[in-house]
Amino acid sequence: MTRANRDLIGNLVLMGFLAVLGVVSLPLLNVWGTQSRPIDAWAVVLVVVAAISAGLRWWPLISFGICTISASVYLIVGYPYGSILLCVAVATYTMARRERMRPAVLAAGIALPLLLVHVFTNAAALDGLWGFLPGSAWIVVPFSVGLTRRLVVESAARQRAETERRALDEERLRLASEVHDIVGHGLAAIQMQADIARHVRGRKPEQADIALDAISRASAEALAELRVTLAAIAPHDATTASTESRAPTPGLARLADLCARMRESGVDVDLAITGTPRVLDPAVDVAGYRVVQESLTNVAKHASRRHATVTLRYVLAAVHLEVVNPTAHAGPVSEGFGITGMRRRVDAVGGEILVGTGDGRFRVIAVLPG
Repeated sequence: MTRANRDLIGNLVLMGFLAVLGVVSLPLLNVWGTQSRPIDAWAVVLVVVAAISAGLRWWPLISFGICTISASVYLIVGYPYGSILLCVAVATYTMARRERMRPAVLAAGIALPLLLVHVFTNAAALDGLWGFLPGSAWIVVPFSVGLTRRLVVESAARQRAETERRALDEERLRLASEVHDIVGHGLAAIQMQADIARHVRGRKPEQADIALDAISRASAEALAELRVTLAAIAPHDATTASTESRAPTPGLARLADLCARMRESGVDVDLAITGTPRVLDPAVDVAGYRVVQESLTNVAKHASRRHATVTLRYVLAAVHLEVVNPTAHAGPVSEGFGITGMRRRVDAVGGEILVGTGDGRFRVIAVLPG
């Protein structure tokens, strides 16, 4: 059943309930109520019109207007207080809940004095200023309740939208970091090998061929990783990709391969692993790999001497990573997108990272849970 059909059924049920309640209660009002005019057929007509109009929740202003006019005429001619005021309350709540603020307030402001005219003509009204209280309450109270409910719902909707927007922004940043790490690392390796091939192609053609082979491997690996990452944006496309075209999942178990590729690219990398390797949470595993990858990429692009030492230590309930390389820069570290991305990754898994210089060395130290 569609929402429109549910709303239609709900409105019809509401109309029927209010109409039956109003008509059934009229004889009782004729016996026990105080009125200037006894209940007759016109009273039944006014109650039925008010009940039907209160159920027209598709058009809240029209519903409220017809209901208020019917109730006002009912009371002005002298009929006793009764369930017709319940119809006014329902229509008022619906208008405050669904209509825009300015038209709703204006309509309520016009309807309130109209509904209070009966104070001067109906014997059932209280004497003096007390006579204005019952009629006012049937508009003021439901209007306040409906407006409050509307503000609560709108506030909740804004919070949901803001939460979804933040989640989307975080996902975009995550994907941007992935693409940056993959493409930046691959392009840095390709650039170094291309420089080598350009310088030795005349004197050592065989060395140029080795460099070109390394370029081919680096570009293929980068494209494979990029394909897997982009498949996360459009998962339905992942089913069409062949298994052979997918890169292995990045993780600390692949640090040796990463260091080997960097050596082929011209960066002298020393790798030391201590402790007993173990299976880590996938998010922690990927974060650790990306930290080392980005650190080595920065060495390739910015270091004065292309040498780095990578240390991986498995300790109790944690994994320690350290990447150190010589640097001539002793000032504050200017953090670009790469270092910011490393911080974001480590923070996301509940780890800590320190990036800085000292003793002629540039250090990246990360402690990850595990």
